[in-house]
Amino acid sequence: MASEEADNNKFTWVIKDFSSLQSRRIYFDGFFIGGYKWRLIAFPKGARVDCLSLFLGVADHESLPLGWRWNTKFSLKVVNQFSEESSILREATVWFDQKTPFFGFMKILPLAKLHSNDGGGFLVNDELKIVAEINVLQVILGESDDASEGSQEASQPMKKTKMEHYGSRSSDLHKETQVGNRTVDINGFQVSSSQVAYVRWIFEKHPDFASKVRSNSQNLKSSYINALLGLIETLCQLPEKLSDDDLDEASAVVSYLTQVGFKVDWLEKKLEEVKETKKKVCTGKAELEHMEEEFKILNKKCLELKDLVEKQNEDVTAANVALSFDDVV
Repeated sequence: MASEEADNNKFTWVIKDFSSLQSRRIYFDGFFIGGYKWRLIAFPKGARVDCLSLFLGVADHESLPLGWRWNTKFSLKVVNQFSEESSILREATVWFDQKTPFFGFMKILPLAKLHSNDGGGFLVNDELKIVAEINVLQVILGESDDASEGSQEASQPMKKTKMEHYGSRSSDLHKETQVGNRTVDINGFQVSSSQVAYVRWIFEKHPDFASKVRSNSQNLKSSYINALLGLIETLCQLPEKLSDDDLDEASAVVSYLTQVGFKVDWLEKKLEEVKETKKKVCTGKAELEHMEEEFKILNKKCLELKDLVEKQNEDVTAANVALSFDDVV
């Protein structure tokens, strides 16, 4: 399905037979850059959007010591194989940690453009080429490090850069909310008329949840609101309808919103509740299926026993007849 090539701080992932992929997401695990192990995650059909979605993650992060943090500057590029200048590049500077083990871009390239008849240069011989460039700026190994000092030093550059990497991709999102819709200003966010009631209610319930969002770009803010409402829409579905992919994508959106300055601990808590509820529902359904099977077996036995009872009753009734005078004489 894929081939790969590593060169210093760059890694090239060539996904073969891209149009034939059936999985909602695919991985490439286990490549090393800067002495650290990484993974790439691609959503060929989009992560709940009609665009190619790409994420960079820390491989085997579950085995890392408690308190680990990596301040990382990285870029993901979808290579235009006809024209390098037409390649699409997205950049970010983030702290990877146990709560945010992966980070990326939900709308990196519209699927319609990717699969256009003329090819566009992105799919050549049904191969998609992705280049990841990674620079680890600072590493906190775990609790033994001075995590508080590192966190304080890192907070300032994060505020400066974490907004920028979405700027180049936000125009399409903004168009989606603008076309055919009147926009209304709510606490500095221009939202479409169809979103007004929802966004107002969110601000009423959580007045300061966007107080640390510093971007002045309305295009960028529109993308935040769309991501937020999409996440809430996911959480409002029946737990049994949510796949593991859905929940992973929801976690990614929570991490994304947190990185750009939103205070969404209430959403994170609700997401964990939904995950637990899904587990209970799945466990309960499995137990219910087992009980139903047991019931069918017991019911069959009861019906068989009922037939035996009725037959025995008929035999007893037939035998329990008084003799007549003629029978006796």
